[in-house]
Formats: sequence, C-alpha cells, structure tokens
Amino acid sequence: MTILAALAMAALGLSAQKPMTAPQGGKQISDELIGIFFEDISSSADGGLYAELIQNGSFEFNTTERDGWGPGTAWRFLRPGHSLGYIRPYTDNPLHKNNPTYMRIHIERVKEFYDYAGWKGVGLQSDGFGGISVKAGQTYDFSAFFRNAPKQDDKDIRIALVEHQGRGKDPKVLAEAQINVNAVDWERYPVQLTPTADCKNASLQILVLTQGDIDVDEVSLMPQDTYKGHGLRRDLAEALEGLHPKFMRFPGGCVVHGGGDGFWDTYRWKNTIGPRQTRASLKNTWGYHQSMALGYYEYFQFCEDLGMQPLPILPCGVSCQGTNGGWGMWPTQAQDVVPMDQMDEWVQDALDLIEWANGDPATSKWAKMRADQGHPAPFGLKYLGLGNEEKISPEFAERFRYIYNKVTKAHPEIVIVGTAGPGSHPGNPDFDNGWRLAEELQMPIIDEHYYEPNKYFLESRQYDKYPRDRQTKVYLGEYAAKDKKLIDALAEGLYLLHVERNGDVVAMTSYAPLFAKKDATNWNPDLIYFDNERPYLTCSYYVQQMFGQSSGQYYYGDCVTFQGDEAGVCQPVEKSLYGQSVVLNVNSRTLYVKLCNAGAEAKKADLDLSRFRSMKKTATKTVLTGQPDDENNYERQPIAPQKETIKAAKKMTLDVAPYSFVMLEFAL
Repeated sequence: MTILAALAMAALGLSAQKPMTAPQGGKQISDELIGIFFEDISSSADGGLYAELIQNGSFEFNTTERDGWGPGTAWRFLRPGHSLGYIRPYTDNPLHKNNPTYMRIHIERVKEFYDYAGWKGVGLQSDGFGGISVKAGQTYDFSAFFRNAPKQDDKDIRIALVEHQGRGKDPKVLAEAQINVNAVDWERYPVQLTPTADCKNASLQILVLTQGDIDVDEVSLMPQDTYKGHGLRRDLAEALEGLHPKFMRFPGGCVVHGGGDGFWDTYRWKNTIGPRQTRASLKNTWGYHQSMALGYYEYFQFCEDLGMQPLPILPCGVSCQGTNGGWGMWPTQAQDVVPMDQMDEWVQDALDLIEWANGDPATSKWAKMRADQGHPAPFGLKYLGLGNEEKISPEFAERFRYIYNKVTKAHPEIVIVGTAGPGSHPGNPDFDNGWRLAEELQMPIIDEHYYEPNKYFLESRQYDKYPRDRQTKVYLGEYAAKDKKLIDALAEGLYLLHVERNGDVVAMTSYAPLFAKKDATNWNPDLIYFDNERPYLTCSYYVQQMFGQSSGQYYYGDCVTFQGDEAGVCQPVEKSLYGQSVVLNVNSRTLYVKLCNAGAEAKKADLDLSRFRSMKKTATKTVLTGQPDDENNYERQPIAPQKETIKAAKKMTLDVAPYSFVMLEFAL
C-alpha cells in the first residue's frame, strides 16, 4: 500500500491491513465469481436504470420498432384556453444527423379575443414512462434544444410539472419556469424545476406563448439526485451496489448482435458515446426503442463507481440465429454473416474500443473522445467479450478466429472471453464445437449459458467433471432457475456452492436477466423487478448478494461435515439437497462459511475451523429462509435475510433449518 493510500484510509478512520497467509489445505479459486449482466431487456435502460424521466424526448420512435409508433409517440398535443395551432414532425436541417427528427410547434393564437384568465398556449405534454414520479423539494433539470423559424420573433415558453385534477379542471402546478427563446439555430435551454409536492403521476408541459413557429428536440428531465451524480437512478444502482459485483457484462445478450432485423440493427458502441444528441438510437432486439442515453461511457463510469471490472461484449460479424423467428430453421437456422472482406471493420471496432478505454488522450483520437466527455484517465479495461451465444457454425468459427487473432496480436494484455453458444451443456453440438474452438485458440475464458428448472440446479454437479488441465476457464454468463420462488433461489445457491468448489475451473458467473420493469417485462424470471417508485428484490437477489459479499481466494473442502454423512467428507453428494462452502479472503482477512439446505428436513453441520488461528470473538450470521413456494413480488416481500451476532468458535455445531441458506462471517 502506498503512503498516500494509507493516509487516505487513516483519514476515513480505516486501518490498513496486510493480506494474511492462507493456511494449508486451501485450493486457490477465482475471487471474481460473482458479477452482473446488464442487457436492455424488459425496459431496463430507458425508464429503468437510466434516470431520464421523458420518453421519446428526441422524437425518434418509428413504426419499424412497433406498429403504430411515430415521432409523437408518448407525447400529447396541448392547446388550452382556446389557443390554436398544431405540431408536425420535420427532418430538414436536424439537430444532428444521428438524431434526424424534431417537432415543429405552430402557434396561431394563444388566447381568445377576450382576456382568458386560465391556461393558454400551444405545445406538448409528456407523461414520461407511465407517469413521472417527482418528490417535493428535489430539483429536476429540464433541458431542450429550441430554435425559432427564420426571421421570426423570440418566443416565450412556459415549462411546468403538473398534477392533473380531473376533467374540466386546470392541473395543479408542482413547479414551473418561463424561458425566452431567441435562437435562430439549435440552442440548448436548461431550467431547474423543484416540485412543491410529491406526485407519482406528474406530467411535463411545454407551452409556447408567442405566435409563430418554433422547433424543439432532445427534451430531457433528469433528477439531480442520481447515483454519484452520473445519471443513473439511485435506488436501482444501489440495489446493484448491494450485490458487491466484481464485474459487469454489457450490453447483452442478444442486444449485442441485433438479433431481429439484420446487421443494421446491431449494437455498435461508437454510436453510444459523446453528447446525447449525437448518439444514434436503435430498434431494441426486444421490440422497443433504445435511445443509447445509457451508453458505453455511462457503463464504464458505473463500473468505476462500483469498483467492478467492465466486461464489454462486441459483435463479431455474425448475427443471432434467432433472427426474425428463425430458431426453428435447420441446419444453420437464420444466422447471417458479414462477408470476410468486410470483417476488418468489426476488428477495428474492437481495437478502437480498447484505445477508447485505455489509451492516452495525447496520442489516441479515441482516448481523446473519452477525455472530452469527462474522463481523461484510462478506465483500465481488462476483459473483452467477442460474440454472444451464436450458433457455432463453420461461418462463425471462421470470423471468430479472424477477429480473435487480430485483437490478441494487437493487445495481448486483454483477456478475451469467447462463447460456447446457446444451451451450454456437454453433448450439445454448439457447446462441443465452441469448446473445440476455445482449445484450438487457447482462449482464456469461454462463456456458457443455460436456463433450467430448479431440479437441474439441485441435482447437477456439472463442473466436477470438467478437466482440470484446461487452459480455458469458464464464465457462466447467463443462468437462472426458471421461477422466482425461494426453492429456486436455494437451488441456485446450492449450485453456486458447487461453482465455488470448482472456482479453479469457473472464473466468473452472472445471473440473467438482471432487471425487469412492471408492465414491460419481456422475460421471467429476473433478479430485480421495479416500477417508477422502487425496486423489488427477489429471493434469488439475496442469494446472489450473500455470494457477492463472501468472495475470496481460497476454498477449503474439509471444514464442514453434515451429521449423517461420512466423517470428513465435505463435498455434497450427487443429487443431495444440502451443501457447504468455506472461503477465505486473505485481503480482508475474513473467513466465510456458507450452508444451504434445500430440503424439507433440518440438518446439523459440524464446523472445524481450527486451522484459522486468529479468529475474533464474535461472528456475523445471516439466514435466508421461508417456505419453498414463497416469493417476493410487487404485492408482498416476505423473504429477506436476517442478521445476528453470534459467539465465534473454532469448533461448533449449527442447526440448518429446512429451506434455508446460512452464511457465517468470521474476522481473522
């Protein structure tokens, strides 16, 4: 530790500890086993983790994304007080070529011939994402780009947050401001709004009070209170912080390679950096609009804020085999490929991303773009994923070899993560072909995916059978039991104990999907559900949380014996409903004992921790338990971990209740 780091810790009241030496008998394992996987599915980004409160603020929704959609989707036309006018979308001389559509407001009359005491003006109203939730006393930053029609007078515009009072009544004003637009070319106009009352279903109104024509684009309303001031919704970001993740995979999932419409619909990272108005929005694989306001810069910044390693996933010139409903096609399904003479473009995307993340702004144009956006220091990219769950066809293998060899030659310091295709179980042709390719290339890590009923996770010990001499490690990048009851979470917990025991083979894991919004859910189950007010944490969330809290570098397999088992046998028997893990974190000098009982009968576990000599007098015990069919949902959340302080002892017997997960934390 440097002197500066020691001084900083002392200023915070923290003591600097040297890493301890691990006692004999431990197996070295990965301490990055628990991460998170973010994919923009089930409205996870816009209207979700990204804190923007206005939907379709750039007027770019269109019918390609969803039948009936257009520039005016999620907006209402307003002309109160007998005002007259209209709105119309335009595309000539736009704000930016990547943001081609804007709205023109024509104001013909703003009041009657007699004085009108009520509301007036012509303009637009946004109800956000199913209502705008605002809090009294908190400040919200409104901004929009405006310009007057040529040779027209300035325009006065009223900006207001309102709560509707019912038909025939003027809305209640929660906050308002007035701006004067004198620009004849695009100019951004910011205003701060501070509501006087809480409201779950507020609306934003933009009312032009002067006759003539005015253009508007890129309307935004952002709470000032975001996670570390970086634009992410605080409560959802804090839920992720609570998982203690070691890395974050982004942006997918099927979002990586488009999947629905061809290569024009592929997620390209270069379109997601820079000012918001310059980013190219995209049809989302899951059938809605993706603004890219939560792009690569926000992603890397969030990884830094949480102390996670970024794990960006890039397309490698091969589409999803499920394109346009092609999953049932044979033998190659609907997989499309980029011609080999065009592959250098995709290679360059990967090389430029590494430069953007790690390069010197003085010598790299991509690194300078990072610095210009507010982050001159490198992000320290370590991992890079190529491809996501593609069918391991000969065409895929050819393109993957090409991009893999080019990137590893240019940047041998970057750890490449490959893919084992969909359905990652031995015997699956894609799985077998993916592993053959990984071993041929001596790939560092390969990404496996599987979603199964809880029975699989209760009974499978897949990684016990993996060869121990493989150079390629496993990243279990997508997995989940196919329900969200307590028994499913316990099945996942039992399986993670098995993964931890095989932490010399498995380097990383991430549950999937991560988020799902109420009334906008594409996939079930998910780790965290949410609405506009709060997140709803599932049983599986709390299991993931305990594993995230208990990472370490050494696994001990002979410290716990369940009574009734053979003495000294610590590894769970095939198809048993209980298991354990003992993990030491030498950096924090903490020992973690985790016990899972997914059965209906109570168990007793004998602990022998004699080899750990400097144990403190007390320990923290965390228990997650309930009935097997219990689940947390929008109506009720009966399952949450309970903590208590207990007396620590090197030898002790624990009662492990039916349907429970127990974690003990010992300071050494």
